[in-house]
Amino acid sequence: MRKCLKGLLVIGLVLASFAAVYANTVVEFWTTDNEPDRVAVYEAVAARFMAENPGIEVKIIPVQEADISQRIATAVAAGQLPDIVRMGIERVAVFAAEGILDQDAAEAVINSVGLSDFRAGPLAMVIDPATGQYAAVPYDGWIQAIWYRADLFKAAGLTPPVSWADINAAAAVLPGTGGLLYALTLGTDPGQNYGHQVFEQVAMSNDAWPFDADGNVTMNTPEMIAALEFYTNLQDVAVPGPQYWRGAREAYELGQSGMLFYSTYIMDDLVDGSGMESGDKVDLVISDLAAQTGFAAQMVGPNGSASYGQLVTLGIMEGADAAARLVVEYFLTDGYIDVLALAPFGKVPVLQSAVDGWKELSPYFANYSSKTLDQIANGFETMQRWLFRPEYGPIERAVVGQIEGRLLIPQVLSNIALEGIMTPASGAAWLQLQVEAIRAEY
Repeated sequence: MRKCLKGLLVIGLVLASFAAVYANTVVEFWTTDNEPDRVAVYEAVAARFMAENPGIEVKIIPVQEADISQRIATAVAAGQLPDIVRMGIERVAVFAAEGILDQDAAEAVINSVGLSDFRAGPLAMVIDPATGQYAAVPYDGWIQAIWYRADLFKAAGLTPPVSWADINAAAAVLPGTGGLLYALTLGTDPGQNYGHQVFEQVAMSNDAWPFDADGNVTMNTPEMIAALEFYTNLQDVAVPGPQYWRGAREAYELGQSGMLFYSTYIMDDLVDGSGMESGDKVDLVISDLAAQTGFAAQMVGPNGSASYGQLVTLGIMEGADAAARLVVEYFLTDGYIDVLALAPFGKVPVLQSAVDGWKELSPYFANYSSKTLDQIANGFETMQRWLFRPEYGPIERAVVGQIEGRLLIPQVLSNIALEGIMTPASGAAWLQLQVEAIRAEY
């Protein structure tokens, strides 16, 4: 009995000491998971943390993704930065260059959680080339891929659509196979961003980038021209344009096309049918479409390979209380599965140890093979974006954002594939002039 009392006394003294160290500590956590049901989960995780860590109060503050840069600028001017910010990877380089990320704290969290547990791809994407340190902590994300009719590929003796050669071979065979009308749907609507997202992966798989290592604009290189040619040639066997993600999704679900460029958010739609603009749902032609669908995240071109997606990070801001590290660690350990469960299709874990638990988060996953789920989990290993190239500084990243925001790529794709008023070479030359003009604005 005395030993038990002594043990309880020691625990009480430890808790009291901890509470004294962190007495009246407030950690402000901004999250772009800002829907009410998601905020409620963040608050529940924070409540558990506070119960286990006396003296620390965690305030969850929902923010809009699009407003983060402005709100951070306002906070910097007021000298009132939050402690933690959930944000897309595209913000990390800018905030690191501004010196408002506590990179030592990010490295401490990564090492504490387990450096070897993090996927190598996400870790590479958060390295600040100026310091060689991890500027933020990878958290979750989604992967884009070619989803394809594996049953028809197998019946036709086709190889999964990974390489350009494999994609071209499938494109030549699929129309007319198994009732298909088209091989795929391309993003060709000049007013929609879908074409940019798809083309960027094609370009990177051929080592085509907007700038070289010295910051020179490189939109008219042989690699870029070849990427434009490969992409637009596929329109010969694609759904007539102009098209974007909605038409691409519906054509695949209606059994009209055999390949679909889409993110992992499509997984429940391939089981239930996706929502249409009318408010109705698509009636799936193939009842077991998800089971008959393969997943090809990596694309291999003549000069490289790439997958495309988004990485979300937790940034610990400069001047944050030391308790912020404990909060981030908790959200990556005890609270991690709770957060991933909010949107399992769009929250692929960055920790290898979390993959098995993630696979159990949605009943929809049962409609997919273990191979497909493993491919999704491994998609981060080759994931890249023009915006995230380590050599690019704030100006290059800003220009890349303008390329996407001004829909330059969709306009060129439309002019080549649909209007026929440009060739891949003249389209690349036009892009070169446009991007050089944007670059001169900075």
